[in-house]
Amino acid sequence: MLYERGESGYEGPPLFKEKVSIRHARGFTIDYHKNYKVVKIMSPFERTTDTMTYVLLQRGTPKPAGYHHAQIIQIPIQSLVPMSSLHIGLVGFLNAENIVTGMGNLTYVSSPKIISRINSGEIREVGKDQGLNEELLIAMHPDLVMAIGSPVSKINRYQSLKLAGIPVMVNSEWIETTPLGRAEWVKLLAALLNKEAEVNRKFGIVEKEYNRLAALAKHSKTMPSLISGINSKDAWFVPNGTSYVCRFFKDAGGSYHWADTRATGSLPLNFETVYPIALKADYWLNLGILGVRSKQELLSKDRRYADFKAFKNGNIFTHNKRHTVDGANDYWESGAVNPHLVLSDLIKILHPELLPQHEMVYYKRVE
Repeated sequence: MLYERGESGYEGPPLFKEKVSIRHARGFTIDYHKNYKVVKIMSPFERTTDTMTYVLLQRGTPKPAGYHHAQIIQIPIQSLVPMSSLHIGLVGFLNAENIVTGMGNLTYVSSPKIISRINSGEIREVGKDQGLNEELLIAMHPDLVMAIGSPVSKINRYQSLKLAGIPVMVNSEWIETTPLGRAEWVKLLAALLNKEAEVNRKFGIVEKEYNRLAALAKHSKTMPSLISGINSKDAWFVPNGTSYVCRFFKDAGGSYHWADTRATGSLPLNFETVYPIALKADYWLNLGILGVRSKQELLSKDRRYADFKAFKNGNIFTHNKRHTVDGANDYWESGAVNPHLVLSDLIKILHPELLPQHEMVYYKRVE
């Protein structure tokens, strides 16, 4: 029998009683059908590729017709290989660490549950980019490989896995411009696990608390000025005005000099451009990916940092409170899916009177 596009021949009742709705993320969509879901991810790698389509098919049910170029993923997935530790936050949010069977790199991990599985040999290192161990991955044959969305890493890099019947899904949360938009990618993992009810409940709590905190900071009496980042290799990368980091600053009630630049990601500047702004800024935040551990370490990099108002007043804070000796930082894992906690930290820094009882989770003062 021939079926029209979207028909699968499945004659049972609809299988997905609970659905997710996407309110903040702009990088993906999910549409529900009786026995399958269609996920579309927008502009993940190549500029010539507008969307990538995936059919999430309930195990044991017939495939729908017409999706010839879509990858088929059997759900709920039972084994996952995330290529970045950034994806561990998504897994942890849904208490699904048990599905992780491999990772691109085992070094930079904060999650105790994932570390335990690594130590027991349940998670194997598969490499990444040019060092990807395709033979190992094909032998493991996970239900899904989740690739990090980076323009540097081309989707064709995984062609051999797709030919071996291993679906590769692009996670391009990096394109999101708001903290809640980044965090909402957890709903994509929930759809892969049939955990829509759980994610709706838990994300709803995060969303409500984030909005409450942003409203609280919006009515603060002052807007302290701030700078972000640090000079590195002749460039100081500051968050652009439409980046999720800038949105954090705004929602925390801060005044940020580059808030009106209309671009995502980071803006590379030289030290001399940042210097006059930094001289007067009340606070200095986010001192690089690894973070700086002391003011003395700052001075060893450049004596001019001592001129900054924030340096003189001791108002330097960075997000490495949960930084491990191996170089992992939980800010990039659980912090990505708990933006309300990150926002709480920032409000505590900029407006301590608004959250007097809050103990900072990801941030700490640089002494």
